[in-house]
Amino acid sequence: MSLRARIGAPGTPADGREPGHLVPVYRAKLLEEIDLAEMSALTAAERRGRLERVLGHIISREGPVLSTAERDRLIRRVVDEALGLGVLEPLLEDPSVTEIMVNGPDQVFVERAGRVEPVPVRFASHEQLMQTIERIVSTVNRRVDESNPMVDARLPTGERVNVIIPPLALNGATLTIRRFPRAYTLRELIGMGTLDEQTLLLFAALVRAKFNIVVSGPTGAGKTTLLNALSGLIPEGERIITVEDAAELQLQQTHVIRLESRPPNVEGKGRITIRDLVRNSLRMRPDRIIVGEVRGGETLDMLQAMSTGHDGSLATVHANSAEDALMRLRTLASMSEVKVPYEALREQIHSAVDCIVQLARSADGSRRVAEVALLDGTPRADGRADGYRLATVCRFDARPLGPDRVVRGDFAHFPLPERAAERLRLADESVPPAFGVAGHPGELRIRETRTR
Repeated sequence: MSLRARIGAPGTPADGREPGHLVPVYRAKLLEEIDLAEMSALTAAERRGRLERVLGHIISREGPVLSTAERDRLIRRVVDEALGLGVLEPLLEDPSVTEIMVNGPDQVFVERAGRVEPVPVRFASHEQLMQTIERIVSTVNRRVDESNPMVDARLPTGERVNVIIPPLALNGATLTIRRFPRAYTLRELIGMGTLDEQTLLLFAALVRAKFNIVVSGPTGAGKTTLLNALSGLIPEGERIITVEDAAELQLQQTHVIRLESRPPNVEGKGRITIRDLVRNSLRMRPDRIIVGEVRGGETLDMLQAMSTGHDGSLATVHANSAEDALMRLRTLASMSEVKVPYEALREQIHSAVDCIVQLARSADGSRRVAEVALLDGTPRADGRADGYRLATVCRFDARPLGPDRVVRGDFAHFPLPERAAERLRLADESVPPAFGVAGHPGELRIRETRTR
């Protein structure tokens, strides 16, 4: 979109903070004053600063009489409409906001600290909301209209965006913006109550010993945040390839190659899927592969990579428990066009996945490690081999909610399975004290997975 089109787009915010009718008036005056060719050569920050100064001179010269606060708000609103996303700009700049949900022009919600709450922000009209949406999707060469009413996109600053418009959205155009997650370290996550010190030591040993780890959890449980933190434990110098639908991981290592899928263009061509990228990554001599989220047939390729020399790989999957994560992996792997027998898929998962880290989102909005489970390959006493053997080595035991409705509890630790402990020793990694082997795993559960 051209600079003139962006600055000249109509639309009048109206949230009562300053006269709404002044915004389009001063946007037009601003357009008359500036040199578009000169503006195009500036950076985004320089462009904003220049527009604010020019608009300040216009208001001082022509009026109206406004208080200092009203004048500053008017300048901010006009420039936000010209360069940014209008009424959503203050929300995007608020670091406490992790998600913005626009349910039509008159209803905006945000998520802060895991809790969803309404905010006193609204669009002037459905047309203004649609103009904001079109501005977003145009930055990634997409379009949204009745023939293409659902769009996924990503803002240049990394935020993920989903748009759905009428006739599919009955309440009006709906816009959801998920903020780019901040890169937390595991130490910072300890301070937030996501895990404890002993679990951090276990994660460090598992990652360095090249255990294949799958991070599981429901939407919004912090899977990407934990995956990014775990990646920080990978030794420097290894060649890491990340594969994501929308690039969010922020790895700090030197040798990192980032791959991102691509949706089809307006003609419906040019789509590059996660599976395409996973397959290609195998030809790029990776030491480790990190898949932001497995959702389909690429799961089979990921499992094959994990079990054929790419140890230490990481991935996430949507599931509500460690057992469900294994079943979900099997279901997703079966979506491949390669028809693999059920028994072979089960064995593939057994040989590929070493650890499931299950995350949970509590009633108070907090996110934490609910369980760490290792796949134990020890043969069953009855000789049957139709189930996944999971050994729980860490579990969060929540206490009853108190009057303050804050979730509290303790992390319980159990001995590692002997095979896992031996693998750590062979990799010259120490078993953390809380997970010392006592001859058998503390909690061994067998998940029956036979088909009917």
